[in-house]
Amino acid sequence: MNGAQTTSASVIIPVHNGAAYLAEAIESVLSQTCRFLEIIVVDDGSTDGSAGIIARYAAFVRQFFQENRGTGAARNRGVEAARAPLIAFLDQDDLWEPGKLKAQTAALAADASLDAVFGLVEQFHSPELGEPFRRRVTCPLKPAAGYLPSAMLIRTEAFHRVGPFEESLQLAEWSDWFVRAVECGLRMGLVPEVVTRRRLHRGNKGLVFRHFQK
Repeated sequence: MNGAQTTSASVIIPVHNGAAYLAEAIESVLSQTCRFLEIIVVDDGSTDGSAGIIARYAAFVRQFFQENRGTGAARNRGVEAARAPLIAFLDQDDLWEPGKLKAQTAALAADASLDAVFGLVEQFHSPELGEPFRRRVTCPLKPAAGYLPSAMLIRTEAFHRVGPFEESLQLAEWSDWFVRAVECGLRMGLVPEVVTRRRLHRGNKGLVFRHFQK
């Protein structure tokens, strides 16, 4: 990792029991064509093998550990540690396309009035899932505009104008933050290309999986 003077973006990955997909997520950041990144992984009290996976990438990431407090708190801890003028988030089970940060950084550089940039998101069924899950959980056939954490690049000062994620919310911390961003008048752009691949699997937040046990 390079020092703060050459770091253009801080990438924050909150993790809670994410061993199944975490390595792929980190690799998708390391594969970015835009260099001079810092990767901040916040382990939110994992009890699986997440710590061992993070340790494998010790040369590439800054790691923080905290007792389990939720995704919002983990993202906030990462923001506190961020040293770059731009901030990006990646959920532990999502993947970035290699040109994600390059395209979004270029969009921000081209329009100084923009505070944040999103992109298209492509959803996919995780390969290990069986047909019962695939039939019950619809996967859109085409990419769509993705106003999601994993698809955003935001100026650090703009994030702080909105404020931190609400840590008391376990399922809607992003929706709450996004509404506040709109109310603050943040100017948001959208690059017309796929920047993030969102994994559909049994552990997605906000879905009830009691029907998908087989």
